[in-house]
Amino acid sequence: MNYSLIKDILDLAQQFETENKQTNYFENSVAGFKKWISVTHKTYPNEPNWEGKEKGRSAESVINTLIVHLNRYAKSYSKSAIVGSEFSTQEDFIYLINLKAFGQMSKTDLIKKNVHEKPTGMQIINRLIGQGWIEQQDSKTDKRRKVITITQKGLTVLENQMDKIRQATAIVTGNLSQNEKIELIRLLNKLDDFHQAIYDKNIETENLLKEALTFKIV
Repeated sequence: MNYSLIKDILDLAQQFETENKQTNYFENSVAGFKKWISVTHKTYPNEPNWEGKEKGRSAESVINTLIVHLNRYAKSYSKSAIVGSEFSTQEDFIYLINLKAFGQMSKTDLIKKNVHEKPTGMQIINRLIGQGWIEQQDSKTDKRRKVITITQKGLTVLENQMDKIRQATAIVTGNLSQNEKIELIRLLNKLDDFHQAIYDKNIETENLLKEALTFKIV
């Protein structure tokens, strides 16, 4: 009897139970186990290797880790780009860039565009108003509605730092070719569309994971 094979199967079943307890995405049965294997252990042509793959680490785990790492790298470059400037955080100039690019909008719309929680977004907006970089005024189309606009002072402070901001933006894409950048944009847009639909529902934090798992995952 091949005890090594049996041990591998038992380890795989244990991994299935552990992962599925967190999501309940698959039915807790032989059928669910088989489906989990077909999804998480499916091989593709030219499939890359990754750390922990031989021990059953899933592609989803790798993607999550790499996204977190890339976000931290990007933040470190952004932090370097604003050293010695009037900006205190990268969110300051990102909010200004959005207002410059898309024009005046409500506070809520600006916060949503940056995928922030409302308290965090309001702190950033109030800080920018205090700096005189943005201003609040009545909407021209609806007097009951307030909109915010980037000021000339905000445009000036942004432009003074844009060379370094562009450098920080460029380095994040590293050594990707133009074709790879376009393909990455396509994939990231697909992911962003999926998560934006969930984000727009404003689900309470305690229910977010449960509700998000009801969305179709291919």
